[in-house]
Amino acid sequence: MVAYAVGGVVLLAGCAAMPDSGDLRGVESTPRQDPQVRVFAMPPREDAPPADIVQGFLEALTSDDPHYETARKYLTGDAAKSWRPDESATVLAGGPGTESDHSGNREDANDYSVTLTGTRVATVDAQQSYAPADGVYRESVHLTRDGKSKQWRIDSLPPGVVMGKSDFQRNYMSVNRYYFASNTPVRAAAETGPVREPAAVADPVYVRRRVDPMTQVVRSLLSGPTSLLGPVVRSSFPTGTALAKNAGSLAPDDRSKLTVPLNDKAARAGADKCDEMAAQLLFTLQNLTPAVQEVELRSGGEQLCSLSEDRAETVATRGSAQRPDYLYFVDDRDRLVRIAAGSNGTRAEPVPGPLGEGHQALRSVAVSRDEHSAAGIGLDNKLLYVGSLVSGGSLGDPVLASQGKTESDRLTPPSWDAQGDLWIADRNPADPRLLLLKEGAGDPVEVRTPGLDGRVQAVRVAADGVRIALVVEKDGKRSLLIGRIERDGKAGDVPAVTVLELRSATPELEEVTAMSWAGDARLVVVGRERGGVQQIGYVQVDGSTPEASVPAALTGVKEIAATEDERLPLVAYSEDLIVRLPSGLQWQKVTEGTAPVYPG
Repeated sequence: MVAYAVGGVVLLAGCAAMPDSGDLRGVESTPRQDPQVRVFAMPPREDAPPADIVQGFLEALTSDDPHYETARKYLTGDAAKSWRPDESATVLAGGPGTESDHSGNREDANDYSVTLTGTRVATVDAQQSYAPADGVYRESVHLTRDGKSKQWRIDSLPPGVVMGKSDFQRNYMSVNRYYFASNTPVRAAAETGPVREPAAVADPVYVRRRVDPMTQVVRSLLSGPTSLLGPVVRSSFPTGTALAKNAGSLAPDDRSKLTVPLNDKAARAGADKCDEMAAQLLFTLQNLTPAVQEVELRSGGEQLCSLSEDRAETVATRGSAQRPDYLYFVDDRDRLVRIAAGSNGTRAEPVPGPLGEGHQALRSVAVSRDEHSAAGIGLDNKLLYVGSLVSGGSLGDPVLASQGKTESDRLTPPSWDAQGDLWIADRNPADPRLLLLKEGAGDPVEVRTPGLDGRVQAVRVAADGVRIALVVEKDGKRSLLIGRIERDGKAGDVPAVTVLELRSATPELEEVTAMSWAGDARLVVVGRERGGVQQIGYVQVDGSTPEASVPAALTGVKEIAATEDERLPLVAYSEDLIVRLPSGLQWQKVTEGTAPVYPG
């Protein structure tokens, strides 16, 4: 089978021999290819021995065959019908090894068994959701020889597909699908005041890179959110909405407009819902390719609605589209100061209001996403203050106090969510708690954290308001965990708040020292592997590593700040200085200071 590319031809053949003596061997992972190259597998050779059938099948799993038609040729008729390659994908550290079954494996008999072996790295489930994994992989493959044709074929195999990490990275890519936070308040008809647009929530999935990814992603979006986010997000597509039967392959026209034909279920949506449907599609597809700048929805041959890139931001809000005005930090006089976000300036000005006047010395700060309020922790980490960023206001009494005996056993730096609520953790070993202050005031609400094993050392709430990142310490190890936020209660009431489904986003790091949200589904993390040195990198909320370039190395990083708007530079506190990393450049000194933060 031959795949043609610009200026070259790639041939992938399954003709390597496999020992049947029981020795372990690895299936070589396919080298990384030019993204324009399409790779197709070779079908089984006539009279191929069972070893070559297994080898050829494993290689066929890494090809760009849209429906795995070539891989099915290595299976018996019944096995080909029952095999569900889209059910799951198992990612191994290297290519799968093969171990022959010693108990009577003979090619002159009519059956043959092989065990696939390896070390798990991750799994992708039927919802295309990625999850880190570990442990030994051992699955059996059984072959039989047809009585008439005398050809060997696989009649029993593991579910889904299995491949090495490099093949997975070549064949799959991560795409953010977008849904809406279900806890966004909806204004009743009799209410007045500004309408709050729903918050768009990124739900990352993995799709096959070169198998019509645009159509794949649209079908995936219509199928609904992953189980992890399902309880806290909603889709505006009516139940049962799918691509029309004659939809074919989707592609934008020469005006960057994508027309999406839907079935008759979509016709039930009103104008506002249709705009939300189009916004979901536009946000999702622009995460895949910037070539789509407008989406038109059609059903039954008629236009339902059309939404351009400019108007989409008025339909729903995304963290990555919200550009903050300022970068904030604590200066050498322990005041809250600011510099225009994204500027090249190095001279900071005190913020308006009591936190910028220096009456209360600060250790760490957080600024609300609307940049109207700020919270600050005193020098000993004992007291939390909240003040307005308006000149002439007074600071008032602290809104929270910790009873921890040492600075490291008291309050963490705070974090504001998109609803204007303030989050913070009290590290007091006698009473460790994750707390929420409604609009930064009143009695703190203790957030329930079932399944949390360890003590929270840092808190950052995502712009979407439904995800939270926690650095949790246990037995001297600090891990980054991502969970979803569920709120029980009506708008305006003090809610019962729970953080559920906490999962590690950095399974390879032994010590996470700093982190910040750096995209709708991405964080920047400062950490260290076992026996390694400190490093800065990006991680996805699902625990996978994004394709974004790794930030330039920087030593002694104690704090790091980023924003969901990926165009703004990273900022860090290192070696008693505030430094920033403009795109494509090296770290640059800003000024002396500590605790840099963007709003949030």
